[in-house]
Amino acid sequence: MKKFIELTSTVVPLPNENVDTDQIIPARFLKATTREGFGDNLFCDWRYDAQRQIKPDFVLNNPTYSGKILVAGKNFGCGSSREHAAWAIQDYGFDVVISSFFADIFKGNALNNGLLPIQVSDEFLQKIFVAVYHDAATQINVNLVEQTITLLSSGDQAHFDINAYKKSCLINGYDDIDFILNQRKAIEEYEDRLAL
Repeated sequence: MKKFIELTSTVVPLPNENVDTDQIIPARFLKATTREGFGDNLFCDWRYDAQRQIKPDFVLNNPTYSGKILVAGKNFGCGSSREHAAWAIQDYGFDVVISSFFADIFKGNALNNGLLPIQVSDEFLQKIFVAVYHDAATQINVNLVEQTITLLSSGDQAHFDINAYKKSCLINGYDDIDFILNQRKAIEEYEDRLAL
């Protein structure tokens, strides 16, 4: 995985609440076994009509909004446990998803795949939406080391929680296997001590 330490970016606002994984990546696209290509079908039924023509009123089709941060409404990633939802968001180009609540399985899948889910209060989430709708060039700074998210236009800042192990993996660019392989020397030293 790529390392994640800090990011400053404009955002894409998706205020919809209760966005489930089937809306993120519909089940008909789950046949692939690698992570690549899922971004083309992210929010497919919202982005395209039945003839695969772009729906101009959907935010991902609106050139006003862009960036590496998706800001979503409450209860994002509910529904089935498909890991492909995190793959699709990341393959589209997002590194961070901000919401006031995430489904636990989605949150775990995101962290396991190098996508940072940041949970903020409902009030802070609304501040972001207001700022972005006022000025689409609004930027957010995410500092994983400090575990802070800052709305640069106003200076408003919030602290977010993250599992210490997953934080370390993101900062170092490790998945679970990489983490274990990186501990090889310590594991070998421990085994050598046991053999004595």
